[in-house]
Amino acid sequence: MTANPPPLQRTMRRRHVNLIAIGGAIGTGLFVATGASINTAGPGGAILSYAVIGVAVYFVMNALGEMATHLPVPGAFQTYSEKYVDSAFGFMMGWTYWYACAMTVAVELVATSIVMKFWFPDSSSVLWSTLALTILVGLNLFSARIFGESEFWFAGVKVVTIIVFLIVGVAMIFGIMGGKAAGFGNWTQGEAPFVGGVLGTFSILMVAGFSFIGTESAAVAAGEVEDPKRAMPKAINSVFWRILLFYIGAIFVISTLIPYTDPNLLAASETNVAASPFTLVFERAGLAAAASVINAVILTSVLSAGNSTVYIGSRLLYSLAHHGQAPKAFGRVSRGGVPVLGVLFTALVSSVAFMTSQVGDSIVYTWLYNATGLTGLITWLGTCIAHLRFRAAMKTQGVSPSTLPYQAKLFPFGTVYALVVCAAVIIGQGVLVVMDEAFSFQGLLVAYVGLPLAIAMYLAYKLVKKTKIVPLTTMDLEGVDA
Repeated sequence: MTANPPPLQRTMRRRHVNLIAIGGAIGTGLFVATGASINTAGPGGAILSYAVIGVAVYFVMNALGEMATHLPVPGAFQTYSEKYVDSAFGFMMGWTYWYACAMTVAVELVATSIVMKFWFPDSSSVLWSTLALTILVGLNLFSARIFGESEFWFAGVKVVTIIVFLIVGVAMIFGIMGGKAAGFGNWTQGEAPFVGGVLGTFSILMVAGFSFIGTESAAVAAGEVEDPKRAMPKAINSVFWRILLFYIGAIFVISTLIPYTDPNLLAASETNVAASPFTLVFERAGLAAAASVINAVILTSVLSAGNSTVYIGSRLLYSLAHHGQAPKAFGRVSRGGVPVLGVLFTALVSSVAFMTSQVGDSIVYTWLYNATGLTGLITWLGTCIAHLRFRAAMKTQGVSPSTLPYQAKLFPFGTVYALVVCAAVIIGQGVLVVMDEAFSFQGLLVAYVGLPLAIAMYLAYKLVKKTKIVPLTTMDLEGVDA
């Protein structure tokens, strides 16, 4: 039987986990990418796509929540994959996600320099990225409570901005602000509400999927939160309803106020926040400093993403070390309960990846980043597989689901639905590349490079260690009292 990693100090507060869960799903995917989604699929297509993925995320979080309240340990989905599927599967889940964490931090360092150059165009990129990394490492070297508190405020800024945006947007729609009611004419002009038909809507599933990646980070925090059996269910439920309100509400407001044909919707990017749909709406409401406000919010999003990613990466190394799948040094903790070497190693690899982005045409950096492309979806898929086997073992061993502190909603439909959606998005990623008129083998390789790497990692560990799928009859179903 696979031993559980020793628990870390439970110093994180419940309110921290609530915002960590929602904060993980709110970033540039909402503030920037929603404009292009509306342009591609129209108002109806964008809302339908984000709703389909939002429901899938809810069921993934339900599956994680059920296992995390039963067994709240550092590593979360890595541990569950090892205990309920196969140790090779856990090895693959842990290391691929850790690698994605390291690369994501590098991406956030690049983004930080871009955001800061909005205000200081002649400043050094390395200066701002170094400062950002120093802040992220500093926040993660203290206790989990310090990390949770910083993430609470980072996420809080985003939540407040979205709430203000929704209030202002609805007021403009009905003429309370701006003088004249906007009405709903943009929903019927041209090809709206569904632009590009089924293919247009399907293509946005990929964008929506990548936008929501990060919600699973709350499960990793279950190993250090006070009273996880109460904290996790609340965090799970808040994710679903806030995703619906924030993403679908924002898309509704943007689509109603800005026609999907507006070229500015395609122009938005981290290098052009003046074209962010949020900026455009605030400017129409008369907020002259809209671009600076949204740029500041994007900066908090970037720091929030980097902060939580360093945290998750260090906890995965801690869990892998205690499963004998990483050097033992990563399993040591400071007096404050922090796996210091895990934090420093994750930051070191991230900084090396960042520096490759500053050299020449940065081809190495591009490929390093591309290798993480499907990691989040693979993690969701693996979580669903682990949950189905966990429940199958309970049935085989005669253990009633009523003994669980928290039960996943609509099981097995919910978990199967999430699994099918994740698989469809992964497959669809390649289908869309093949169907594109500008198809190239390199484009297909870029889209899928993360998948063969994950499969190779799984098969290599399985062949070397000669691991076997954990039998349902002997699977360890003991939980942790917390």
